[in-house]
Amino acid sequence: MQTERGASKGTGQGNALRARLLAGAAAIACAPWLAGQAAAQTAPAQATPAAAAADSNAPGPDGLPPKAVYIQAEHATRTGDVITASSTVERVFARFQGHTLRAGEVTYDTARGVGGADRQVELTSPAGDVVYASHLELDSDLRAGVVVDLATRLSNGSSLMAATAVRRSENVSELNYALFTPCAICDAEGNAKTPSIAVKAEKVVQDEELRAILFRNATFVVGGVPLFWLPVFAVPDPTVERASGLLVPIINYDEGRGLSVEMPYLHVVSPSEDWIVSPQINTKVAPFVNLQWRRRFAGGTIVARGGYTYERNFGDFDLDGDGSTESNVEFGDRTSRSYILAYGAFDPAGPWRWGFTAERTSDKNLFDRYDVRDPYQDNGLYYGDQRRLISQVYAERQTERSYLSIAAFSIQSLRLDQAYADTDFRDPDGYKAFENDKTLPLVAPLIDGRWEPADPILGGRLRLKLSAVSLSRNAYVGAPVLRPEVIPAGSTDGFGGVDSRRITLQGEWRRAFTTASGVRIEPFIDGRFDAYSVSDLPPMPGSDSENIITRGRATAGVDVSYPMIKRLSATSDLIIEPMAQLSISNKANLDPRIPIEDTQTFELDESSLFRTDRLPGYDFYEGGSRFTAGARATLRWDDIRKASLFIGRSMRSYEEDAFLTTIPDDTSKLYDPSGLASQTSDWVVQASVSPTDRFRAWGHATIDGSGDIRRAEAAVDGTWGRRNVATVSYIVDRSNPLSGDNNRNYEFIQLQGQQFVYGNWGVAVTGIADLERDLITRSEVGLLFDDDCFRFELGFRQDNTRVRPSGPSEGVYVRLNLATFGGTGYGRNSNR
Repeated sequence: MQTERGASKGTGQGNALRARLLAGAAAIACAPWLAGQAAAQTAPAQATPAAAAADSNAPGPDGLPPKAVYIQAEHATRTGDVITASSTVERVFARFQGHTLRAGEVTYDTARGVGGADRQVELTSPAGDVVYASHLELDSDLRAGVVVDLATRLSNGSSLMAATAVRRSENVSELNYALFTPCAICDAEGNAKTPSIAVKAEKVVQDEELRAILFRNATFVVGGVPLFWLPVFAVPDPTVERASGLLVPIINYDEGRGLSVEMPYLHVVSPSEDWIVSPQINTKVAPFVNLQWRRRFAGGTIVARGGYTYERNFGDFDLDGDGSTESNVEFGDRTSRSYILAYGAFDPAGPWRWGFTAERTSDKNLFDRYDVRDPYQDNGLYYGDQRRLISQVYAERQTERSYLSIAAFSIQSLRLDQAYADTDFRDPDGYKAFENDKTLPLVAPLIDGRWEPADPILGGRLRLKLSAVSLSRNAYVGAPVLRPEVIPAGSTDGFGGVDSRRITLQGEWRRAFTTASGVRIEPFIDGRFDAYSVSDLPPMPGSDSENIITRGRATAGVDVSYPMIKRLSATSDLIIEPMAQLSISNKANLDPRIPIEDTQTFELDESSLFRTDRLPGYDFYEGGSRFTAGARATLRWDDIRKASLFIGRSMRSYEEDAFLTTIPDDTSKLYDPSGLASQTSDWVVQASVSPTDRFRAWGHATIDGSGDIRRAEAAVDGTWGRRNVATVSYIVDRSNPLSGDNNRNYEFIQLQGQQFVYGNWGVAVTGIADLERDLITRSEVGLLFDDDCFRFELGFRQDNTRVRPSGPSEGVYVRLNLATFGGTGYGRNSNR
């Protein structure tokens, strides 16, 4: 291998310096045990191994005791105090402490305590890292040593080279004329190639006492072209897990903020605590400062993020009232704007654990305008849904047979108000209209518990459940919380928010039998009791201000399935599993005074079709006699290939009009979003296929009795070549029958992929099309270069998402990702 003078290590490869400088030393450090133990062989063709053990400890992974060396050589001689092992046909081979060493010659001076290796030196560590050198030497106590023409390849594919490497003392190591690259330095044919990215330095010094690595005259090279030079810079020593210093900067461009540069700085307080201060400097608006504090305790963790600025609002706004919005204008007064995103999780010894989240922002569109990264995260016991923040406290207790949780939370919504959907979500003054937080409930407390006895009951499994919740609102909400029967026909001005309390007790028993022919029979019994207290309902005949409602349900039934398998060949089989459920319950008591709090969204699918409680939550449930049938067919072949299809449907003894809900834009009309209101449910169809390990497709649909698709979702993804990938997904909802712009139905198709055209050059595309509105809502088209250690993208992006609070956005994006060094670039905020 050819060595090259130039460069050093990159971020995240700190271990490379210390490990490589000591790698050659490790071989010679074992030479004291080698001296006097290696046996000389006079017949080169009949080289005989020699091994010695310094003590009688148990052998290591390589079969040698801890202080033992195995050496194989053609010749071994001693001249005075110098012992020499050499080979001419094959290199000397040595094994010790998990390392292997190959060299043309290995020497050890017993008087000076210095060992060396010459001619095609190759040392492999237990981790698989390989060091090459023309010469290395080190004293026996590892205090000083030299490596000449160092070249090392790490187990992750990175390479480090230096003209010389010197360990000057126990704490200081030095590389001269060093080069580090995480990229391949040889092509597929083994020929030398210019690495895509590298760092060259005249000198690299590691001071273990200072716990730092210092670079002098460092040049950062991309594609063989020097990009920038630094006379001096430093990174933490590899023994330091975290150290204070600047992190990778984030550079972005936004029409509202202009050019934006964010420079994070990490301040380490202790091994268990740190701060990140990340000021965002913008050319068009005032700076925005982001902070993050992390602290780990013996039994838990707290992470708190926050941000602050003093600035006017900006975004799309109709300044002149002509109905057209001007793009990215400033309006309003300067004021303080901030956010906090914090959570804590504590898991001490024992069955209890607890935690909290605190999520709030001063502006509904603050995250969008300042491109705050990952604001919607799933922390805590309960998660806020898309564009909603949740603040909560909770405690859990879990044992092998029981579970109990107690929680309280409130929600802040950053959603646009659907009542203004036909006016681009703008109120009469031209401002973006957001969902009113006062219409969202304060939940305190929410209790959930389960318990199972250790022993079978009547040969089956018994499970007891407890659920209780209290919800209160500060503002009136009609549909979909209130049912059509209790929504007043006239004005609702002055009405308060409806408050409700509920407690539910439930018990379920199941037992499974399998007949000799393979039929699985599972009888079950389920009993449930609900008690509600509802207050502040709109005035209605026969209703009090405080309503106490009780109800109960008893269900008995049986699940039957008969999985059948047929072997088609030595590598393929077909599984067909028909299944059915028959259940009988008393008629459901769906009192219209009970608010719909936990069953507002529901989608019928394979996993819910055969449940006793197919509707989520407790507000709705089914009664009467039900018969559900379905079948699943699965074809498997060649271990990795698979295709499956499920079709099922349910029938009930009577229709359930209570499952109908009002159309949001026309409360005089009702529709069935669940597909369960009729005596026969929607058909449920699900399918998936993976004909190869490079192609996968799946789909799900609910189809009503007339054969029309109510909802459907499908996706196809595949790879071809080495790095070409594409994913296409489709989703449609046709459940709302109201025609026109207010039908609330939707239909989207999304494409994402990359195709390499020439070598490492290619194109990347991303797009989301709203087929209902005939609009491209989000798109990106870019040119990319990617050689597996250096990825660069340059392209154009456009965001016309209708509900984007700060308005449409477009511009050029740049993404740069360097293996080992990290990356930066434009990225969208994630949604839950």
